[in-house]
Amino acid sequence: QVQLVESGGGLVQPGGSLRLSCAASGFRVSLYAMKWYRQAPGKERELVASIAVTGDSATYADSVKGRFTISRDNAENTVYLQMNSLKPEDTAVYYCNAFVYLGSRWGQGTQVTVAS
Repeated sequence: QVQLVESGGGLVQPGGSLRLSCAASGFRVSLYAMKWYRQAPGKERELVASIAVTGDSATYADSVKGRFTISRDNAENTVYLQMNSLKPEDTAVYYCNAFVYLGSRWGQGTQVTVAS
């Protein structure tokens, strides 16, 4: 059974950092492209970062370039999103995503709130 479980969200002050985790089961993250999305209240879900299967090549939304880093730990079967220099506009529910076994798979999301 394919499952994605996000964790690591919370309340942080502007300029702070958080590291989100996405623990996968039912498939190997090393074999699939992995993505992080976010959805702020009243807005559409947007792609934040993705990491390719080969070479761990990563891409980022312009709004987070230079501040966020996506990475993968194959031994832990987990994908991470390191978020630095957080801004109030980064406030959203963050979701992990992978297209596995002909289906788009989502976790339940983790809330990130950036406020002083």
